[in-house]
Amino acid sequence: MCVFAVRVFLGVLLCAPYQCLECPFGCECFAVTRTVKCVSKDLLTVPQSIPGYAKTVIITGNNIHHIGPDSFTDMENVTNIILSNNRITEMASHSFSALINLRFLDLSENQLALIHPEALRIPGGPLQELNLSRSLHNFTALTDLATALRWGDLRGLLRLDLSGNHLALLPPGMFSHLPDLQQLFLANNSLVAVHGGTFSGMNRLELLDLTANVFSTFGADALQELEKLGNIRILLGDNPYTCSCEISHFVAWLNESRAQVDVDAVRCASPGGLSETQLRGLGVHAIGCVDPVQAEVADLTLQTSYVFLGLVLGFVGMVFLFVLYLNRKGMKKWIIGMRDACRDVLEGYRYRFEIDSDPRLGHSSAENGGSRARGNLGLALPRDTCIVKLPADTQVKQLTISSTCEPMIFS
Repeated sequence: MCVFAVRVFLGVLLCAPYQCLECPFGCECFAVTRTVKCVSKDLLTVPQSIPGYAKTVIITGNNIHHIGPDSFTDMENVTNIILSNNRITEMASHSFSALINLRFLDLSENQLALIHPEALRIPGGPLQELNLSRSLHNFTALTDLATALRWGDLRGLLRLDLSGNHLALLPPGMFSHLPDLQQLFLANNSLVAVHGGTFSGMNRLELLDLTANVFSTFGADALQELEKLGNIRILLGDNPYTCSCEISHFVAWLNESRAQVDVDAVRCASPGGLSETQLRGLGVHAIGCVDPVQAEVADLTLQTSYVFLGLVLGFVGMVFLFVLYLNRKGMKKWIIGMRDACRDVLEGYRYRFEIDSDPRLGHSSAENGGSRARGNLGLALPRDTCIVKLPADTQVKQLTISSTCEPMIFS
């Protein structure tokens, strides 16, 4: 054992000068671990002439804004590349196509704004882990990423990290072209809802991390989408859940779902009386809802009341119709009497209207009025007597009395 250790030590000493000559400027090369490190050297491009023995390349803390197909030439043996915190804003088409053995790619802590649809395409699809946490600059970058995931031929991808990108929504079917994906990290975003089709095609998913978003509840579509994932581990903690009546379906899902949920971290954020209360096992009365069983009983009672009321009204109607049938003759006479009375009243109104509207009947009306006046005065006068009223200071010189009129003078 000691002889083997001495040989390894001598090998490192003899090979060190040769390895140093191959190491790019500003980088550190480690032949034993097959690692090349270029950390915080203000590099503007990816260093070239990476030693052929390198398996892991770490390039972080630089000012590399653009990467393309010429950035990683002669790196066929590289399996792991870490490009975090390099201020990368653009990835061109086939940027990593030369890395035919690449298994792990870390692009976290960048400012990606432009992503070509085939930026992640590598012949043979060897990529298994992709870290894009805190790397997307805006919503346009998310759209570009969704297209790149579709056209990148990433069927072998097992782990995808999109945490910390301020994502407010996920396009439906965004992960449908990642059939072998096992772990999806969406923590520390701004997701408010999960829509239908968001996780379609993910039949091998084992872990879904949705912690530290802004979920207040999960609707019916979201719960159905989560239920389709089957018996997987789902992290839903550290979200501002509102424990009102609208969350009752989510509580029921937590109590019945076969998924492995971090129930200890799923707690109410509001209202204040339920703050930090676990959602699992939370009763419907605590969140201000009526028990569904009681609601069904109340609905059944109400329906029974309506049926009973209908039967009573129907019975009363039948009795009323039966009484009318028994008294049909009397009802007929009564209706005929009412009709005749109404007819007489209408005839009287019509007669008065004709008298008032015909000028020829005005004199007769006046005579009738005079007769009524005489009657009121208590004077018995003949019907052919004319009454002429003269002023009190007028002297009558001569009166001409006709056979048809007897004048009377009132002073």
